[in-house]
Amino acid sequence: MIDLAPLKGSRFAVLGLARSGLAAARALRQAQVDFAVWDDDASRRSKAEEDGFSLADPSALDWNHWDALVLSPGIPHTFPRPHPAAAAARAAGKPVIGDIELLARSGPRARIVGITGTNGKSTTTALVGHILKSAGIDCEVGGNFGPAALDFRTLDADGVYVLELSSFQLELVQSLRCHVAGWLNITADHIDRHGDLAGYIAAKRHIFDNQRARDVAVVSVDDVYSRQVADALRGSSRTLVRVRIGNAADVSVVDGQLRDVREDSRLDLRPIKTLPGAHNWQNAACAWAICRALGLSAEQVVDGLASYPGLAHRQERAAVVNGIVYINDSKATNADATEKALAAYDTIYWLVGGTPKADGIAPLAPLFGRVVHAFLMGASSDAFAATLEGKVAYTRCGDLKTALMRAHEMAQRERRADAVVLLSPACASYDQWPNFEVRGDAFRAMARALPGAVVEQGGAA
Repeated sequence: MIDLAPLKGSRFAVLGLARSGLAAARALRQAQVDFAVWDDDASRRSKAEEDGFSLADPSALDWNHWDALVLSPGIPHTFPRPHPAAAAARAAGKPVIGDIELLARSGPRARIVGITGTNGKSTTTALVGHILKSAGIDCEVGGNFGPAALDFRTLDADGVYVLELSSFQLELVQSLRCHVAGWLNITADHIDRHGDLAGYIAAKRHIFDNQRARDVAVVSVDDVYSRQVADALRGSSRTLVRVRIGNAADVSVVDGQLRDVREDSRLDLRPIKTLPGAHNWQNAACAWAICRALGLSAEQVVDGLASYPGLAHRQERAAVVNGIVYINDSKATNADATEKALAAYDTIYWLVGGTPKADGIAPLAPLFGRVVHAFLMGASSDAFAATLEGKVAYTRCGDLKTALMRAHEMAQRERRADAVVLLSPACASYDQWPNFEVRGDAFRAMARALPGAVVEQGGAA
């Protein structure tokens, strides 16, 4: 747990008692810092009280006696309208911060790597952490996924904190210094929380605040918004490393071949089965640049990339049966995420469906030629059948188990070269599953129970 003892003498109100809020409360209590907690959910308040935390509704506090509101990132504090507690704190001139800011204020001795972007944050964060651990570097990995930041061990100066940072988290930081800041990409997202695309980008850009001379900004410039961000960083004292899928960058990937022109290093990414497709090559290139900025040798980075086991539910190679790969991409809950998976494979038996998003799967039409057959599941079946009609052969299956069994039977019967059975639903799970993790766990278990199924060594569990 992060030592927050340097914050003694301050007084904090913690609002929101999910993962990050509870971690903040535990760390503050361990450091004997004065604080109180609250959650709008009565059951969470009751559980917090049972655990010995003092309750105080921050909307009704006399803010003259408090120093900051520590807000869970999921709670709105600007758009679409601020939570009453955030409004009360700001009216009294008190800052609204998050758990990442508490980490920053604790005066960490270890270096901090921050990674943000619309897509690929979790993979790149996990990949950087894996490379560092493979090289024997003491590190903690989490933030927006995995452990909450304040649940990290306190590391010494030779350690590294690797943080996935969302826009919600970044707009709540003030003093965070990222010794290496990684920026992956931007597409429109979370507009309801940031007001517009400009607000979303502005929140993300806080990752570069407080960088100093010799700190490093790694920016992938494959989209116009990210190129604008990189251009704005030029001329500062920090080191800027531009990454691109294509030529004309410090680190580039062309046809799966990574090249670092600063040192003429080259690496073929195509044999790394856990990093398929151009989007994962972008992740790998950014991870390369981040780890080289931290001082790892090219050989250490290459070894870490080659041994990366992948993340669960993100194009996870769940099993192989007679050469057919069964892939768990349950995290793909919208068309944009599924697009990455469809683009990564040429011969696909596609398990798709669930609670649909507004655009459905119509944006995926340019990739339909890669799909041998679609197996429709859940509440979206009628809408998706209409989209696929006359373009892709499909079967209505109702549920995941039926879809997997029918896809398995067809794929094993046809035995097409380089074929995959791909769960990439392009939908939320809530019509039939509590969340995408439960859906993905079920797919993995069923795939591994198929006759003749083989689990590749090093695959995600």
